[in-house]
Amino acid sequence: MSRVLIIEDEEAIADLEKDYLELSGFEVEIENNGTDGLARALGEEFDMFILDLMLPGIDGFEICKRIREEKNTPVLMVSAKKDDIDKIRGLGLGADDYITKPFSPSELVARVKAHLARYERLIGSNEPKNDVVEIRGIRIDKTARRVWVNDEEKQFTTKEFDLLTFLAENPNHVFTKEELFREIWDMESIGDIATVTVHIKKIREKIEMNTNKPQYIETIWGVGYRFKL
Repeated sequence: MSRVLIIEDEEAIADLEKDYLELSGFEVEIENNGTDGLARALGEEFDMFILDLMLPGIDGFEICKRIREEKNTPVLMVSAKKDDIDKIRGLGLGADDYITKPFSPSELVARVKAHLARYERLIGSNEPKNDVVEIRGIRIDKTARRVWVNDEEKQFTTKEFDLLTFLAENPNHVFTKEELFREIWDMESIGDIATVTVHIKKIREKIEMNTNKPQYIETIWGVGYRFKL
């Protein structure tokens, strides 16, 4: 449940905003002066701030500025002032939106939802994502170095994992045993290509339903192996 902090000195307006937001599924807290509002805004975790401009103690402009120095949480400024200069100043300090009184409570709720959705998408897009390869029921998480076959996790040695990943990332390409040895073991084969055959056999035992009729890693006789899409 998203938490919203309303910093508003007009209690009737704050209570109305709170009622509408709670009906829409938000958890809402209210502070009626700028000093206490700023302390809570900086000291607690909220998902949205609704901030009146004219407040006792510390005004909304200063609160917005202080919030932006520490947090990227969306800020919606509310004011009875209709002057463009106040709107420009508020947005310039980092507010995400500006709404003038009187306003429809449903409009307020709509704006809060829109800004929260946008913020969540932004945060989600900045989160590092694991590098994953997925082919026909096989899921290879390169970041975590884990493999699932039809949703069942399988355990692979380091070289087995590297060999499977390399083949899966280059599907339908036929590689000789010498090429695979050079790629995975980072050295010339020097007649030791049998280790590739052994590793392919072990990988097949873990990913194939029937190792005699492999559906993933195909042997190209006289040449090498390829991973079939």
